[in-house]
Amino acid sequence: MPWVKDKMCVGCGVCVEECCADAISMSEGIAFIDDARCIRCGVCHDVCAEDAIRHDGERIPQEVESNLAWIKGFLEHQYYSGNTKKQKELIGRMKRYFHKERKVAEKTIEQLDTWMTAEHGS
Repeated sequence: MPWVKDKMCVGCGVCVEECCADAISMSEGIAFIDDARCIRCGVCHDVCAEDAIRHDGERIPQEVESNLAWIKGFLEHQYYSGNTKKQKELIGRMKRYFHKERKVAEKTIEQLDTWMTAEHGS
């Protein structure tokens, strides 16, 4: 999902004009991309002269930190406080959750590959 790095956006509005899904708007002189409307066409990446529109892969470290903070919040709950066994069980459940998320992503990619081969022979 594309996103706008605020510090790099000069507010020129070219991405707003070129967005074929009307998913980009300006807010306080900075472009904003509406995830729900974005169709992932990549046009905004191509037209941004400032490279302010970034790829979501750049956010992986922040997303990992966010996940860890989310789990830490659970661990700080009084239910888990001082109980190593319960904490380990939570970590196990969270690992299974993220394994499931990875499996869903892998299966989705497999299905996309199958679909592309069946539909387009490539």
